[in-house]
Amino acid sequence: MALLTRCELGKRILDGQHLIIYDTKVLRIPASWLDVHPGGSLVLLHFVGRDATAEIDAYHNDLILPLVKKYSIGTLAEPGPWDPLLPPIAAGWIRKDGKWLSEATTWNVDSNQILLVANDSPALRKSAPTIETLTPPPSKLSLQVQEQHATAYKTLHKRITDAGLYKTPYLTGYGPEFVRYVSLGLISAYAFRHDWLLTSAVALGLMWHLLVFFVHDLGHMGVTGNWNIDRLISILIADFIGGLSVAWWVDNHNVHHLVTNHPSHDPDIQYLPFLAISPAFFSNLYSSYYKRIFPFDFAARFIIPLQHKLFYVLMLFARFNLYRLSYVSMFYKLFERRRARGGRWAICLEIIGIIFFWGWFGGIVLRGCGSWKMAMAYAFVSHAATSFLHVQFVLSHFGMSTEDLGPVESFPHRQLRTTTDVICPEQWGFIYGGLHLQVTHHLFPRLPRHNLKKASLIVKEFAKEEGLTYVEFGFVSANHEVVGVLREVAGLASSLGEQVKMMAEVASVEAREAVDKKIAQQEAAFAGRRVANSFKET
Repeated sequence: MALLTRCELGKRILDGQHLIIYDTKVLRIPASWLDVHPGGSLVLLHFVGRDATAEIDAYHNDLILPLVKKYSIGTLAEPGPWDPLLPPIAAGWIRKDGKWLSEATTWNVDSNQILLVANDSPALRKSAPTIETLTPPPSKLSLQVQEQHATAYKTLHKRITDAGLYKTPYLTGYGPEFVRYVSLGLISAYAFRHDWLLTSAVALGLMWHLLVFFVHDLGHMGVTGNWNIDRLISILIADFIGGLSVAWWVDNHNVHHLVTNHPSHDPDIQYLPFLAISPAFFSNLYSSYYKRIFPFDFAARFIIPLQHKLFYVLMLFARFNLYRLSYVSMFYKLFERRRARGGRWAICLEIIGIIFFWGWFGGIVLRGCGSWKMAMAYAFVSHAATSFLHVQFVLSHFGMSTEDLGPVESFPHRQLRTTTDVICPEQWGFIYGGLHLQVTHHLFPRLPRHNLKKASLIVKEFAKEEGLTYVEFGFVSANHEVVGVLREVAGLASSLGEQVKMMAEVASVEAREAVDKKIAQQEAAFAGRRVANSFKET
């Protein structure tokens, strides 16, 4: 088998090959596999030129790993830790129809952090990346230390596996869950028949709330471990009962897990014009997930200074946004030339599921409310009842670092830096779907959630041994932390308002540079405070 140097890998990547390192082996991912990869293409593109051993082990079971190794075309020639290249997508480059296309251009907040902004240069769009493009900026982190963390994670993963924590506790774990699902459904139906409509709406919303966690587990293959079975069950629940696309959610969520809290790449923190958790969003950032600019426009300049006051109000309407994201994603999937795993049956079943959902919820439940006013009240109350779910999701990340530490950063270091637990009594863990133990979930996404508590004790030992901080807050403290971040960014947005207006009115290079410099200064100062806050334990 060929021995491949870093220089050779760089040349091959510039020639259009998708090369990823796994356990010293060089994997070549065919372009045909990118679009049919069950985890989506972006999760592969974000690791081109990088060592993805920990990530691959975390996301694939023992039945899949032998198949992964079949893509090997050689081994690394250089001994020691792999000095990573910068994936082209991190610099705004993608391959389309066999040619390079510049989607965005890089904006360096400082000498280390790379974000993406609009590419206004026609010449750049017609060119191609170079070896300099693939060379990441100097890292604040030690390559040797990050390699040590990665090696220790491999041992940690074996401990978790040997402890039997990947075995799903169907009876003791999901038994009580199904009792809750059925009970809330029956309460909602009984209340509806007796015209206790708002009581019915609350019960229905709470059932949706709990079922989301089951779909989450299925999306991570954390229930049966069989992709086809887990996907079929998740479609029946998410689409037919909840009206949401599970294919959209899985694609979105996998990217979030692997580039957690990155302003340009993580879709789960890209909420302009309603929310911004970093001053970096003032710079009209480009999203590699949504393939568009998130403009800091008039609406954002109006809402972001008020976001800390509007936060809980916005969460009441968060589920409606999930419909929008689901249906837009499904629309585009209908016209894709290549189908992701599951092919046409999955997308067709999802469409049938969505039609079925609006048939029973819109055609029977809302029409049966007696008046349009009561129907609107029912719809709002049932959806608002799920708001705790959306608050919980942001508690795990909004208060943590959004800094990009580059491709040198190891998987465990990144997850512990960007994720926090919410302390909760064990008997109330079902309300959080077990995901109050978010740190352990991010390190072991396939782990059945009913085993996260036991695993978290082992992870805390690992963090202590490796000099990493396992961050956890109480529910009230976590809310205070998130609202504090929103308030600080709101204040920065307000203070920047006049300069943004100046940039809009004075279309000069000097004005743009002045605003960019101000944003860069704010982001650098903000990132420093967030890093410090990330290492507080309460």
